[in-house]
Amino acid sequence: MDFSEVLKSTAFAEISLGNIFMFAIGFILLYLAIKKKYEPYLLLPIGFGTILANMPLGDIITDTGLIRIFYYGIQYEVIPPLVFLCVGAMTDFGPMIANPKTLLLGAGAQFGVYIAFFLSHAFGFSLAEACSIGIIGGADGPTTIFLTNAKAPHILGATAVSAYSYMALVPVIIPPVIKLLTSKEERMIVMKQLRPVSKLEKIVFPLVATMLICLLIPKATPLVGMLMFGNLLREAGVVDRLAKGAQEELMNIVTLLLGLAICFKLRAEDFLQVKVILIFGLGLLSFIFSVAGGIMLAKLMNLFLKEKINPMIGAAGLSAVPMSARVVQIEGQKANPRNFLLMHAMGPNVAGTIGTAIAAGLFLITV
Repeated sequence: MDFSEVLKSTAFAEISLGNIFMFAIGFILLYLAIKKKYEPYLLLPIGFGTILANMPLGDIITDTGLIRIFYYGIQYEVIPPLVFLCVGAMTDFGPMIANPKTLLLGAGAQFGVYIAFFLSHAFGFSLAEACSIGIIGGADGPTTIFLTNAKAPHILGATAVSAYSYMALVPVIIPPVIKLLTSKEERMIVMKQLRPVSKLEKIVFPLVATMLICLLIPKATPLVGMLMFGNLLREAGVVDRLAKGAQEELMNIVTLLLGLAICFKLRAEDFLQVKVILIFGLGLLSFIFSVAGGIMLAKLMNLFLKEKINPMIGAAGLSAVPMSARVVQIEGQKANPRNFLLMHAMGPNVAGTIGTAIAAGLFLITV
C-alpha cells in the first residue's frame, strides 16, 4: 500500500474549505472561552463541538451519530426548559419582588427584540426567521434556541452562536450604551436599600406568576413553568437536595448537552451562508437596542417618580443573568464609590429573563 492509498483511507482527503473555515470558528470560540473567559461553560463545548461536527467521515452528525442524538434534546424541546429549571433554582427573585417597578424595566429591555424583528423582515427574512433573529436581543440563549427550533431550525446555528457570543460580550456592549444615554449625574444616583422580602412572598410569587403568565400566554409555559418550578424548589425550603441538584449537577449536565447539541447546526453547509452575516449584525443591533430600551424607560419613569432610580439598572433588563447586573454594579462604582447597584439591577435582570420568555411565547402564538 503506497502513501496515496493510506491518505485516501484517512479524512484528510475529504477536508473542504468549508470544513477549514468552521475549524477556524471553533478555535476562535475556544480562544474566547479559555483565554478571554467569555461564557466558557458554553463557548468551550460549542467551540470543540463545532470542530467535531465538521470532521469529514466522522459520522458524529449522522442520524445515529452522537451530536445528532444530543440534538434531539433541542428538537423535542427538552434541554432549553431544563436549563430554565436550573436557572430558576439558582435565582433569587427577591430584588424584583421588593421593587416591582423593575418588572417594567425588564419589559422595556425587550425593545430590541421587536426592533430586530421588523428590521429582519425588512431585510428579506421570513416572519419565522425574523422572530428567531429578534429574540437574540433578549440575551437569553435557551430562549433563542427554543424559539428558533420551533420557528426556523435551519438558522439555529447562527442564532445560537450569535446569542451566546453577544452574551459573552455583555461587559463590552453595555458600558458604551450607558455612557451614551446617561449623564454623569444620572449615573451617580444612589438608590436606597431594598426592603426585606418574606419567605411567604418568595413562595407565592412563582405560583402566581405561573398561573398568570401561562394562562395568558400558553406557549410560554415550557420556559416560564420550568423557571418558576426551579425557583419554587429553591424557596420552599423542604427539598434542598432537589434544589442543589438543579443548581449544580443537572445544570452542568444540560449545559454540556446544550453546547454540543447546537453544533448539529454548525456544519459548514448550514452555517456558511450570506444570511449568517446579516443575522450576526441584526443580533448585535437587537442587543444594543435592548440595553437602550431599558435605560430610556428608566429615564422616562424618573420623570414621574419622587424617589429616582439610577437609569443604569435598566441596562440589566437585557437578561444575561447575572452578568449584566454585575456590569451595572461596576459602572455604578465608577460613577460613585457609594453606589451599590447589584441587587437593584438584579430586579430588571430577572424580569428580563421572564420578559424574553413571554416575548418568545407571543411570537409562537401570533406569527
